[in-house]
Amino acid sequence: MEVRELAELGPDARRAFFERDAGVAGVRSDVRDIVERVRTEGDVALRDFSREFDDVEVGNIDVTSDAERAYEKIDDDVREAIETAAANIREFHERQVPEDWREDFDGRELGRRYRPLERVGVYAPGGTAAYPSSVLMGVIPAKVAGVEHVAVATPPADPMNPVTLAAMHVAGADAVYSVGGAQGIAALAYGTETVKAVQKVVGPGNKWVTAAKAEVRGDVDIDFLAGPSEVLVVADETADPRFVAADLVAQAEHDPNASVVVVTDDADLAEDIVAEVERQAAERERTETIEAALANDASGVLVARSMSEAVLFAEEYAAEHLSIQADDDEALLDRIDSAGSVFLGPYTPVAAGDYASGTNHVLPTGAGAKRQGGLSVDHFVRSTTVQRLDRDALADLSETITTLADAEGLDAHAQSVRERFDE
Repeated sequence: MEVRELAELGPDARRAFFERDAGVAGVRSDVRDIVERVRTEGDVALRDFSREFDDVEVGNIDVTSDAERAYEKIDDDVREAIETAAANIREFHERQVPEDWREDFDGRELGRRYRPLERVGVYAPGGTAAYPSSVLMGVIPAKVAGVEHVAVATPPADPMNPVTLAAMHVAGADAVYSVGGAQGIAALAYGTETVKAVQKVVGPGNKWVTAAKAEVRGDVDIDFLAGPSEVLVVADETADPRFVAADLVAQAEHDPNASVVVVTDDADLAEDIVAEVERQAAERERTETIEAALANDASGVLVARSMSEAVLFAEEYAAEHLSIQADDDEALLDRIDSAGSVFLGPYTPVAAGDYASGTNHVLPTGAGAKRQGGLSVDHFVRSTTVQRLDRDALADLSETITTLADAEGLDAHAQSVRERFDE
């Protein structure tokens, strides 16, 4: 990981920072074939792909009953951690539930009502690895929104990871399916003999999962297309280089393609951060993955000429995770609109949001924060507008409506108003 002057970045270097590629295009054709096979062959295709991609012979695709049993078997401290994280996530998302409303606008009674989706699918990365946090982040907001049937698809393993299964039980999943990758997304979207089709698919995954979500979008709704994880730390001279480095190393252990970036106006701090990153990276278990992420073109420590220049970079970057470790972090935050999730101050590591503070860690990457926010209750409800006009209110609007309808050449629209006043 090297220190570079922000103002001296050339076009190629800037492109690497601002055009983070999820790698979806390269696998889209293969994914299209996988999706089509699942649509036409159902469970047979799921078992074939599990054998081919996961090296697992899948017996029961529906493993819902295994989740409750796993909850009883895991260690008490792990169970307590899952319960605590789930409670915090549930509490935060309960604040997001929208309320129906209607108001009177001079005789025009107008309002909006909200209703949950009926069936939602959550993808949870897994297999032999344990990602209980992703389960909690996907299932709990859906259940809080009132979704009746929430299904989880997760890669098969022999045995399935009990911690991930236990998290599904705690979160309240109604069905659990042992199927991963692009085939898991296709199964949720179109259904099979075992898997019940859903209206929306959400959750993080690798490029195959992301490509599959792109493929099924339109037939079902999705949350968004996300790529490798990323963090941007905006730091001034008050930042502790150990804390900054720890957040970078933590994010780098996700994926060799993860983007980890610091922008600061303090050249000495930049050098100290690099030294700390090198020290800490060597001490972690996933050193090889971390070092690959630190070395990629989308990672680096950038020295800005001022904090204003750093803020401009942060806004253009639109990070999935934005950490502000600076003396006046609130003032800096006020100048940045685009970020998936923001972490303020030295004692708010990104890992807090990843696991247990309560906010959601399913977030837009690749500057997607310029267009949308992270996963929330909003993703699982649909809104309907409601209106009732009395005779006087319609009379007040009649000339406006009929004039516009006539201008558009839609005389039946105009007449639908006039009929109500013709004697």
